[in-house]
Amino acid sequence: MKIEGKAKALTVYIGESDHWHGKPLYAEIVEKAREFGLAGATVTRGIMGFGANSRIHTTAILRLSEDLPVVIQIFDRPERIDAFVQILDEMVGEGLVVTWDVNVERYVYSKAESTS
Repeated sequence: MKIEGKAKALTVYIGESDHWHGKPLYAEIVEKAREFGLAGATVTRGIMGFGANSRIHTTAILRLSEDLPVVIQIFDRPERIDAFVQILDEMVGEGLVVTWDVNVERYVYSKAESTS
């Protein structure tokens, strides 16, 4: 797959304790993105944050949270991201899903290292 030029970014903000069919939601989103054939996905675990309910989630010792923020980022062609957002509509019960236009300067991978 080659992506250059106009693309779309998708970022999903959820909680670490969010689940989908008994599995961590972030893992299920990444698996769905892979099955969908998107260019790639990255999950980042936050050290602090808050959402719509204004409750602070943090790794600080005195306020250790069991529901840390999780961010999933995906980049691909606009039409592929738009179609994938429809899948997320069913999966993400609480959270934030945002997209924006980006310009991919370089996306390179080695076919020899890729696995299916």
